[in-house]
Amino acid sequence: MVLTGARTAGARRRPGKARPRPDADKSKPGLVARQAAARLIAAVTESRASLDGLLDPAGGNPAFTGLGDQDRLLVRAILLSALRHLRVIDAAIDALVDTPLPEGAKALRQVLRVAAAQILYLDVPDRAAVDLAVSQADADPRNRRFSGLVNAVLRRLARERDTLLPQLTAVTPRFPDWFENRLAGTYGAAAAEIVARLGEPPAIDLTVKSDAEGWARRLGGIVLPTGSVRLGRPDGPVSGLEGFEEGAWWVQDAAASLPAQLFSRLEGREIVDLCAAPGGKTAQLVLAGARVTACDQSATRLERLRGNLARLGLDVETRLGRAQDLVAPEGFDGVLLDAPCSSTGTVRRHPDIPYTKTPEDIARLAVVQRALLDHAAGLVRPGGELVFSNCSIDPEEGEEMVAGFLADHPGWRIRPVDPARWPGLEGAVTDKGEIRTHPAMLPHADPRLAGLDGFYAVALVRH
Repeated sequence: MVLTGARTAGARRRPGKARPRPDADKSKPGLVARQAAARLIAAVTESRASLDGLLDPAGGNPAFTGLGDQDRLLVRAILLSALRHLRVIDAAIDALVDTPLPEGAKALRQVLRVAAAQILYLDVPDRAAVDLAVSQADADPRNRRFSGLVNAVLRRLARERDTLLPQLTAVTPRFPDWFENRLAGTYGAAAAEIVARLGEPPAIDLTVKSDAEGWARRLGGIVLPTGSVRLGRPDGPVSGLEGFEEGAWWVQDAAASLPAQLFSRLEGREIVDLCAAPGGKTAQLVLAGARVTACDQSATRLERLRGNLARLGLDVETRLGRAQDLVAPEGFDGVLLDAPCSSTGTVRRHPDIPYTKTPEDIARLAVVQRALLDHAAGLVRPGGELVFSNCSIDPEEGEEMVAGFLADHPGWRIRPVDPARWPGLEGAVTDKGEIRTHPAMLPHADPRLAGLDGFYAVALVRH
């Protein structure tokens, strides 16, 4: 498909009406937000920067933190949509130019990606998206000569959206090849459904202190097999919902609530949560009656945990430091190790992951997890139990890593999970009694209420 009448990427501008001075556009409403979005997409796709880090309100990229609240919301929406659909967006751009964009025109592609995300996936007027993209190109010396191309490509994209988008979506892989190939190799026929679910925004799941049915009625949600309350995708911040200020619940994906439920008994027992922040699993352990020590190596994340638990009215001992440095000669009745991982099971909410992680990262993190698991085993008292978990969807960081641990530690075994424990999630229990969730589980007639994060969890005990 070619763009009839459009200038090629390197064409010279024809004489005509004078172009507005770039400086005059800097005050145009919405322009700075689009410039920030383009800069942040570049940081993710070219420098493999974490989107969470870039958007952190306190320590994030200045292009984002310097914006007002409404512009931050817009930038976040653009980034999430662009990264969820990046390969389709790129395919659309490439289909609408008669000559491929120059190899070095990365900044130009980011301008087009930002505008295309708005035109194809967001409720932004086409005219505004096109106009601001042209102004954005004009304001950048690298892109100024391409402003006519930007205008022509995006106007045609808006005109042909209803025909072009379904065509490209049907034939364009959603994620980078390495990521989809690993899913196919692990999950076979289910991989296509997993990929589809990973490309959709997640529901909002709440873990409630009590009365899940009552809170589901109050908030217009449903109760999941895990005991979580699912709200779909409510308008506005969750902090404005009933029950937030009084600490009646906290946001936690249903899959993330499973590891803390694998302990056989918690009342009165001493439990250490080794990688505890932001504190959702810690809160579960406390509510179940455990005496909890929460550890994290990040002072910022530990402070966030303290704030979250204070809102919930829960009290725990906290320790700042690396999990592998924790020394406890007396040991603990139970250890929860929710280990750092590639986070590939959370792509629904973190669509940058397929672009910022690699197979080499997965292999490296599996080594880190194994070292942490070896250390955690030494913190468990005789008769105690160890729960290991992470939010990777890759068995190299889960089933395979734990199998290696058990081969090297013959005194330990898996305590199998009963598949009947969570009706509706029986398929999440492996033949060995581990937990393995993926986003194609928990189907629902309303896609906004379907799916959950990819998670691995296992309960380990000594023979």
